[in-house]
Amino acid sequence: MSALTAEQAPPERGSLAVLAHGLRLTPEFREGLGVTLLLALVATGGRVVVPIAVQQTIDGGLSGPEPDLGLVRTAVGLAALAVLVTAVSAYVMNVRLYRSTENGLSALRVRAFRRVHDLSALHQAAERRGSLVSRVTSDVDTVSTFMQWGGMLVVASAAQLLLATVVMLIWSWQLTLLVYLCFLPLFLAVRVFQARLQAAYRLVRERIGELLGAVAESVVGAPVIRAYGTQARTAGRIDGAVGRAREAQTRAQTIAALTFSTGEMVAAFATGAVIVAGVLLGVDGGITVGRLVGFLFLVTLFVQPVQVATEVLNEAQNAVAGMRRVLAILDTPTDVADPVDGRPLPPGPVDVRFEHVSFAYPGGPEVLHDVDLTLAARTRVAVVGETGSGKTTFAKLLTRLMDPTRGRVLLSGVPLEEVPFSSLRTRVVMVPQDGFLFDSTVVDNVRYGRPSATDEEISRAFAELGLADWVASLPDGVRTPVGERGEQLSVGERQLVAVARAYVADPDLLVLDEATSAVDPATEVRLQRALDSLTRGRTTLAIAHRLSTAEAADEVLVVHDGVVVQRGPHRQLVAEPGPYQRLHASWVSQSR
Repeated sequence: MSALTAEQAPPERGSLAVLAHGLRLTPEFREGLGVTLLLALVATGGRVVVPIAVQQTIDGGLSGPEPDLGLVRTAVGLAALAVLVTAVSAYVMNVRLYRSTENGLSALRVRAFRRVHDLSALHQAAERRGSLVSRVTSDVDTVSTFMQWGGMLVVASAAQLLLATVVMLIWSWQLTLLVYLCFLPLFLAVRVFQARLQAAYRLVRERIGELLGAVAESVVGAPVIRAYGTQARTAGRIDGAVGRAREAQTRAQTIAALTFSTGEMVAAFATGAVIVAGVLLGVDGGITVGRLVGFLFLVTLFVQPVQVATEVLNEAQNAVAGMRRVLAILDTPTDVADPVDGRPLPPGPVDVRFEHVSFAYPGGPEVLHDVDLTLAARTRVAVVGETGSGKTTFAKLLTRLMDPTRGRVLLSGVPLEEVPFSSLRTRVVMVPQDGFLFDSTVVDNVRYGRPSATDEEISRAFAELGLADWVASLPDGVRTPVGERGEQLSVGERQLVAVARAYVADPDLLVLDEATSAVDPATEVRLQRALDSLTRGRTTLAIAHRLSTAEAADEVLVVHDGVVVQRGPHRQLVAEPGPYQRLHASWVSQSR
C-alpha cells in the first residue's frame, strides 16, 4: 500500500502536454470551440484589410495626376466595414470564450474538489490542508486567467502573424525576410525564457500553497496561539511564508519583464530597419510609397503578436504551473477506491471479521500485526490500549478510511473492498473524537446523518436520546447556529450534536472514537446516557480512553504494540494480571 503525494505522482510532462492533458480531462473547454476559432480568424482578417486599404488609397487613389475619389471612398468604406466586422466578431468571440472557459473551469474545480475527497486519509494527511485548498482555488484561477485572456490571444495572434506575412511577401519579399531576420534571435531566446519561467512559476505555485496552509493553520489554531502567547512566533512564521512567496513571485516577474523588454527592443529595431530598407528600395523602384506605408502597418501587425507572445508566455507558464498541480491531484490514483461492481451489505445486523489483518503507514513499521478475530453482531466492543498501540487504526480500517496492508476486513461476510461506498456509508457510521460541525444550525448538522430527516424527526431523536432538555436550553432550539467548526457550542455540546447525527443515520455498525474523552463530568453523564441509547441493539466498536466506556462494553479488546493481547468481558480481564488490569488501575487512580 502506498500514499504518494501529488508532487510524487505521475512523471512530469512538458507545457503543451500539460495543457493538452487538461483539455482532455475537461471537455467543457472544447464545446463550441470551432465557432469561436472561426470568429477569431474573422476578427484577425479584418485587421489586415486596413493596411491593404491604405496601400490602395495611396497607390491607386492619390498617386495619379488627379485623385480617384471613388477608389478612395471604396477603400475607406471597406476598411470601415472591416473594422466593424472585426469589432463585432471580437465581441462575440470573447463572450463565447468567457462562457466556455467558465464552464470548463467550474468543471475542473469540481473534479479537483471531488478527487481531494476521494483521496484516502493517508494521502490527505501527507499534504497540508492549505496546499490541497490551493489546488481547487488559486491554482485553477491561474488557469482561468490564461484561458480567458492568453489562450485565444495566442490563436488570434498566430493567425494575424500568418496573414500579415502572406501580404508582406506579396508586397516585398526582401522586407519580409528582413523582418524575420530581426526577430529570429527573439524566437530562439523564447525557448530559454520559457524554461526559466516554467521553473520560476512552479516555485510560485508551491510557495502560494505553503502560504495558504500557514495562514489557514494559524487562523484555525488562533485560540492555542493566544493561550500560549506565541503570536510573535506565529507572525514570524507567516511573515516568512509571505516573504518566500514574494521572492518567488518577484523572481518570476523579473524574468517575465526581461522577456517583454527584449520583445520591445527587437520590435523597435525591426520597424527602424524596415523604414531604412524600404526607403532604399523605393528609391530604386523596388516598392511603391503605398506599399511601403502599408508594409509599416503590417509590421505593426507582425510586431504586436510577437510582443503579445512574450507576455502570454509569462501567463502561460503561470497557468501551466497551476494546471500541473491540479492535474497532479486528478491523476493521483485513489488507493481506497469505490468498487465498480460491488456487493452491498446484506440487510440485518452486521458482524465483523478481521482476517489476518496487518497495517503499516507508508515508510513506517507495522502498527497492527496479524489481527485475526470476529466480533458478533449487536455486541458493544471497547478497544483499549496505551497511546500509539494501534487503537485508532482499528476504527479507520473498519470504516475503510484506509485499507489493510495485508489481510482483509469483512462485514457480514462481505470483504470491505467489495462494498460500494453508497452501502458502506449508510450502514456504517463513525463518530469522531472532535465532533466536527459545519457552520450552520443544529438541525442542519444533524441532518447530515440523513438528508431526508424532517425537523420533527430530529427533535424526536434528541428526545429519544434524552437530550430534549438540552435542546430546549439553546437560544433557538434546533435552529440555533453553531458557528464555524461548531465553535459557538462547547466541546461536549458538539459531541451531543454528533451523537444525534449518528442516531438519525440509524447505522447497523457504529464506530466511536471515544466521544466522551474531552468533556466535563456533567456533560459526560448526559453524553453517556445518549450513547447508551445510540448503541443499543447495534454492533458497536468504541475506541476507549475512559474506564466507563470499557465497563459498559460487552467485550474488551486490549491492544499492545499492534497486537491484540487480551480479549474478554471487563469483569474477567480486570481480575487477570496483565495489561488491562494495569490500565484499569491507572484509570481508577486518575479518577480519585
